[in-house]
Amino acid sequence: MPGIVVIGAQWGDEGKGKCTDQLGDRTDYTVRYSGGNNAGHTVVVNGEKFAMHLLPSGVLNPGIPVIGNGVVIDLEVLFNEIDNLTARGVDLSRLIVSANAHIITPYHRTIDRVTERFLGKKKIGTTGRGVGPAYADKINRMGIRVQDLLNETLLREKVEAALLSKNQLLVKLYNQRAIDPTEVADHLLSFAERVRPMIRDTARELNDALDEGKVVLFEGAQAHHLDIDHGTYPYVTSSNPTAGGACTGSGVGPTRIDRVVGIAKAYTTRVGEGPFPTELVDADGERLRAAGGEFGTTTGRPRRCGWFDALIVEQSVTYNGVTDLFLTKLDILTGWEKIPVCVAYEIDGVRVEHQPVLVDEFAKARPVYEYLDGWTEDISGCRSFDELPATCQAYVRRLEELCRIRISGIGVGQGREEVIMLHDLID
Repeated sequence: MPGIVVIGAQWGDEGKGKCTDQLGDRTDYTVRYSGGNNAGHTVVVNGEKFAMHLLPSGVLNPGIPVIGNGVVIDLEVLFNEIDNLTARGVDLSRLIVSANAHIITPYHRTIDRVTERFLGKKKIGTTGRGVGPAYADKINRMGIRVQDLLNETLLREKVEAALLSKNQLLVKLYNQRAIDPTEVADHLLSFAERVRPMIRDTARELNDALDEGKVVLFEGAQAHHLDIDHGTYPYVTSSNPTAGGACTGSGVGPTRIDRVVGIAKAYTTRVGEGPFPTELVDADGERLRAAGGEFGTTTGRPRRCGWFDALIVEQSVTYNGVTDLFLTKLDILTGWEKIPVCVAYEIDGVRVEHQPVLVDEFAKARPVYEYLDGWTEDISGCRSFDELPATCQAYVRRLEELCRIRISGIGVGQGREEVIMLHDLID
């Protein structure tokens, strides 16, 4: 039975939660393996909307939800999310959390916000949730881990050590008041007893599950083009949401992964700063934003909108070893007479067939469009590919050709049932 990784193939917000939810009732474990509460997943069930920020979307299904070691956790956000979902009837007693996952502390959030203000026009466009500073401490070997909550003496020592340098930075560079390490430690320890029953060696449990023939679904946050190594650096996240990140972020080896599902919208969106060749800053962009409800699940920020860029998706497919593409929000394109698709770039007068590795070249890229016929029919009730209008089918098939990958699923509406499956993602 497979280990399946679900990744974003664009700049995030592609609808990974919809795909994860589709697979969820057939999986035994759903694992969040990267990022923090700077990412959000929205799933609509029977007209009711559920928004997850730290929890994997699979919490709405019967399997065991897992927060892996690659995630950075704001405990206050986690338990607020748990309480809100529990109040709505979601059973979260099965949730397990890696002992090795790192914690976002109050000082990480402070540093994130003051740093962005300090950068001014050169800001990265972070969510201010403290994710980047928490990952920085992890790499600098100054981080606080979930397991540290079980040893009060050690926790207080680690918080005090971390704030020795950070308080100097806050006071002398950013003109902020120093943070009291006792207050931070007390705040973190207030969650200790509640998180204690959830703490596991999740890597061991996941490997054992795969040995037993169980299905494990690895759910990425953000997307390939926000990856710290492969994304549009420096306008990226601070972790590896790519397929390779599923292995390091969960403790499962690459030979255990059987399928990689890339998620892409039928158009393109991006939140925050950074290059975006197909961005529309006109009435068409506003129309896409309004029709698609393109506002961040976590931040509420309006998303930048543009036409489908086949070059960025093709790179995601190649770099992640994607085996299947899941196309979401195809219904949003209903009503357009012609639908542009970016098939190449023009950079300094030269046609380019692949996304350039040099970010300054990518920033200068101008899209070369191919114009496909649109459709006017409501497709939200379609449940098989043959039910789609002929021009809609042609649009999907052309994206397959350009991205060099089969499209195995299509989202045609918000609801979990509004999906067309062309190929089974588990068998």
